[in-house]
Amino acid sequence: MSKNELLTKLLPNESLETLEYNNFVDDYLTKLGSYKIKDLTSEPDKLKQEASILQEQIQELAITNYKTFIETALCSKDLFTKFSVIEEKVNDLLKGVPIFEEKCENFGKVSSEINSLRRIDSITLSKSAQILEILEIPQLMDSFIRDGLYKDALELCNYVRKLYSKHCDVAIFKNINDDVNKAWILLLHQLLSQLRQDISLPKCLQIVGHLRRMELFTEPELRLKFLQARTCWLEQQLNNLSKDDPMVHLTKTVEITRINLFNILTQYTAIFNDDEHSPLIGSTNKTINQTIIFKSWLQHRISIFIQKLDILLKDVTTLEMIIDQCMYFGHSFSKVGCDFRPLLLPIFTKHIHKNFMNYIIKADQDFMRSIETFTLIDKTNPSLPWKLSKEDSIRPPDNLLEFYPLAEYLNNILNALNQLRLCPPIALIDEVVDNLQTSMILIAKGLQKLYSQEQQAFSANSRDAFTRLCMCFSDDLVPFVQKCIHIIYPPSQIASKLGISVKILQEEGITFLNKEDIIMPISNLLPLKIEPTEIASATIPVEEQSFVPVKIDINVDKVKD
Repeated sequence: MSKNELLTKLLPNESLETLEYNNFVDDYLTKLGSYKIKDLTSEPDKLKQEASILQEQIQELAITNYKTFIETALCSKDLFTKFSVIEEKVNDLLKGVPIFEEKCENFGKVSSEINSLRRIDSITLSKSAQILEILEIPQLMDSFIRDGLYKDALELCNYVRKLYSKHCDVAIFKNINDDVNKAWILLLHQLLSQLRQDISLPKCLQIVGHLRRMELFTEPELRLKFLQARTCWLEQQLNNLSKDDPMVHLTKTVEITRINLFNILTQYTAIFNDDEHSPLIGSTNKTINQTIIFKSWLQHRISIFIQKLDILLKDVTTLEMIIDQCMYFGHSFSKVGCDFRPLLLPIFTKHIHKNFMNYIIKADQDFMRSIETFTLIDKTNPSLPWKLSKEDSIRPPDNLLEFYPLAEYLNNILNALNQLRLCPPIALIDEVVDNLQTSMILIAKGLQKLYSQEQQAFSANSRDAFTRLCMCFSDDLVPFVQKCIHIIYPPSQIASKLGISVKILQEEGITFLNKEDIIMPISNLLPLKIEPTEIASATIPVEEQSFVPVKIDINVDKVKD
């Protein structure tokens, strides 16, 4: 029989789980095993007797110590109540344990982060000097740019970019790189602004070298930027010129344009090499001739100069000095294959002709005003006190002094011819001769009109005076003007230039006036003895001398009297 079966039979009312681990039960079972049958038979009675005795003892003990039992009961009750409260609080505590545990974990994490930050702060404190140098890089970059230390600024910028490429995940390096890039743009604008100022060649080389190191422009773009910047300087110089005196303004314009274009040419050729071709951007088989960039720019600037010259010449009457300046300007650029002097010839020819025409028009207008107030009534041939020196190379006819309208007209014509003589374009020969001939035909018509208006009031003396007037115009003024034309345009030189003889020159009417057409309006007013012939001086080559036709100074009031 097993132990459990034995316990079930002996103590059927007790739980096996309670009895299994009770040491007294094991001792009792061992003791029972040592009894004899007689002892076992008497054992229940003995146990009952012992139980009765124990019961009596318990009752006696209870009666004797009832106060203690009562206190024990009350204490047990109190303990039970307090244990219930404790149990509730323990349950509440158990509920808060996960939250507490979570907060402890968070605290641990925060503490770890704080510890990491503390460690970083310690490292930062130990490396504060190096960190301060890095943080001051943007300020150092700005100071380099302000002080003009562009080489140091470029090196510092390259250092920052390398540093950022190694530590691109660090925010402070990104901020420093952004600040340096902003200063980089400021450096670019400052370099370009210096190119828009008056700078020497070494400084120009230095600035373009810095721009190349910045690697923001390709070589063609850098050339264009350089030319744009220098163009701004040139235009600024031209815009600052005073416009009070047109002649001074034009002279300064030519001089400044020539000097600055030559400086830009020198700087460009020293900086850029135009002997080689450079590849186009994004292409491997196409090339661009970079010499076209500068030549196109130079042609554009010269075309602008020529246009401006054409405009400014409208307000200038003396062109000799301007022509010399411009021709020297064009000749100086012939060394670089940009001799633009042929482009200047039509412009100066046009303005010389325009100025000449203005003098001719003024001469015609002055004559028409004078002839309206001129009268031949009782006009006699006065003595002429105004005699010119015989030492003069060329003398205006003294007979013109009797008729002040013709003398005044000749003075105006001589003004025109003197201005033309300073720079007489061969291309204007026909225009000059045609204009003079047209003008003198107009004078002849004015004389014919005067005769038509005043002939009824003419006396015999007045009619003779008018005849002398027509003869003076026909035989003195027209030949003298022809002589002046040949002084300016010697027939021998013109014939040599054209490769023909003087006779052919005369037959073609080149440099020769047509006297018959000029005197046609007054031909019926001239004496019949005057035979129309070719101008005497026309067939004789004029000596090639450097002299100016002498201008007749007339006291108009004295002549009128």
